[in-house]
Amino acid sequence: MILPIVKYGDPVLQKEGEEVNNIDGNLAEFIQNMFETMYEAKGCGLAGPQVALSKKLFVMDVSSGKETKDRIVCINPQIVETKGAIVSEEGCLSFPGIYFEVERPEIVTVSAIDLDGKEFTFEVDGLAARCVLHETDHINGKVFIEYLNPLKRDLIKRKIKKKIKLGDWE
Repeated sequence: MILPIVKYGDPVLQKEGEEVNNIDGNLAEFIQNMFETMYEAKGCGLAGPQVALSKKLFVMDVSSGKETKDRIVCINPQIVETKGAIVSEEGCLSFPGIYFEVERPEIVTVSAIDLDGKEFTFEVDGLAARCVLHETDHINGKVFIEYLNPLKRDLIKRKIKKKIKLGDWE
């Protein structure tokens, strides 16, 4: 089932999510819906708050569904270590049509819980590292425009307010 994606302006996007304490069939079904929603929107990551679930979980697949091994579910993730830095263009499903350069660590080690309730740790680089960091920001109530300087951030906020007023922010 395709879930509605929350757009910037909804308070859920700027609120820290709660820890996930119950991994059951309902959560597994919801996570499957998150994958379907992410693929439909042509994204590579989707966090709980982006589908109005204020919980610390996200799904990602940098292969866009081409490689099942790239499907990752992270419940209550923690960034363990970061290395390097790289600037690259970034977008967000909650900010349709908005892209800009963001500096992020190049390599990320993350620890999380999977759908079986088992803790796992993995290291990623490139787009996967960017995705992990972006989605981890979401579950902690941070959105990617916060990486912009105040002037650029205000310009984007004004642009979004105008789109909302015109009914173009859907």
